[in-house]
Amino acid sequence: MKSIITFLALLMEAATVLGAPGKGVKPGPDGKYTIAAPGIKAQFIPYGATLTNLFVKDKNGKDIDVVLGYDDVDYYPKDPGHPVYNAIPGRYANRIGKGKYTIDGEEYHTELNDGNNTLHSGTNNWSYRFWNVTEHTPTSITFAIFDASNSSLGMLGRVDSTVTYFVSKNTWHIKMNAVSPERKTPVLLTQHTYFNLDAYKNPATDKIWDHTLYMPYSARYLEADQGALPTGKILTAAPGSINDFASAAGLALGHARDQPGFAGNCGSNGACEGYNGYWLIEDKPSRDAVVVSLASPFSGVKADLRTDQPGVVLYSCNWMDGSAQLKSTQKLAVNGTTVPRTVGRSSCVAIEAQDYPDGINHPEWGRVDKQILGPGQKYNWESSWTFGLV
Repeated sequence: MKSIITFLALLMEAATVLGAPGKGVKPGPDGKYTIAAPGIKAQFIPYGATLTNLFVKDKNGKDIDVVLGYDDVDYYPKDPGHPVYNAIPGRYANRIGKGKYTIDGEEYHTELNDGNNTLHSGTNNWSYRFWNVTEHTPTSITFAIFDASNSSLGMLGRVDSTVTYFVSKNTWHIKMNAVSPERKTPVLLTQHTYFNLDAYKNPATDKIWDHTLYMPYSARYLEADQGALPTGKILTAAPGSINDFASAAGLALGHARDQPGFAGNCGSNGACEGYNGYWLIEDKPSRDAVVVSLASPFSGVKADLRTDQPGVVLYSCNWMDGSAQLKSTQKLAVNGTTVPRTVGRSSCVAIEAQDYPDGINHPEWGRVDKQILGPGQKYNWESSWTFGLV
C-alpha cells in the first residue's frame, strides 16, 4: 500500500511539473494533431511524441509528405519492428556499450536489446510511451512525459521532459527540455526523423542514393565496430571517401556506392551497406549555421538542419526489409495505375541531431558532464528544419 501511495504522489507531482493534459486538446478525426504555416504542415500523435506526416512544397508547387509513417495511428504501438518513426527515444538515445555505465564509481546495468548493447534505453523507452498533450495551437504542440525511476532497466531517478514542435514559414522547429529532480542519471535525446524527399514518387527509384548531402562542418566521425557501437576513435574522412560529406556541396548520398567497403560500412560483418554512424559538427561559424543540407534532384526539395547539438547520426535504412507499407500520401501512380511499393532497403535516411553516442562510457571525449543530468540540472535541445528548393 505504501508503494502505491508513493507512486500516486509522484504522479501528482509530475502533473504539477508537466501540466495535466490540456483541456479540450483533441486530435482531428484521423487521430492526428495538425499544425501548419505557409509552405508546411505537420501532424503528430501522442505515442512517442511522434511526427506522422510532414508536407512541404516540391518544385511543382505540390504538397508532398517527406517523412515515413503509417496512415493508421493505432498501428504505431502494434508495429513489431518498431522503427522509431519520427519519435523521441529516451531517456538515453542510441547505444550504451555492453549495457552498462558508471556514475560516481557505481556501475549500472541496462537492458541488452541490440546484441551486446542497449539501444535507445531498451524496449520500454520513450518512443514506446504515450505522452501527454499539454498544449496545442494552430502552429504548435507540446508533449510531456513523466519517466519514473527504473521504468527502463538501469535508468534510475525520475526524469520529467517536454518536447514542443512548432512551425513558421517553411520551417519545422523542435525544442526539448528535461530535468532529473532526484539523482544523477543519463540523458541524451534526439528527434529520430526518417526522410525520403521524393515522397516515394520517383518512378526511377525508391532509394535515396540520388539525394545529395552536405555537412560542411563534419569532416570527422566516430569509428564504430560491427555492432555500430563507437570504438572511441575519432577519424577524419578524406575527400571523396565513403564517409565524406564535408569536402564539397552536392555529393550524392550514394557517391561511394562503387567503392570497396561501402557494403559493410555500417557494420554487421558486411551485411550493412551505407551509413549508421555519428558525424561531429565542429567549428561552425554561428549558432544558426546550416550544418546539414539534404536535397532531392527529383522533387527539388531541400531540407536544411540547424541545431545546438555537437553532431548527427546518419542511418540509411539498411534494415528496412520491405514489410512496412507506405502511407496513402506516398503512393506512386503511373498512367493511372498504382505502383506497388513498400519501405525497402536504403529507401530512406534518418538524420538525428544529438550528443556523442555512448559518450557516458568515453570520458576521453569530454562529453560525460553533458550526458549525466544531476539533481535539478536542466537539459535543453533545439533544432530546426527549413525546407526550400534546390
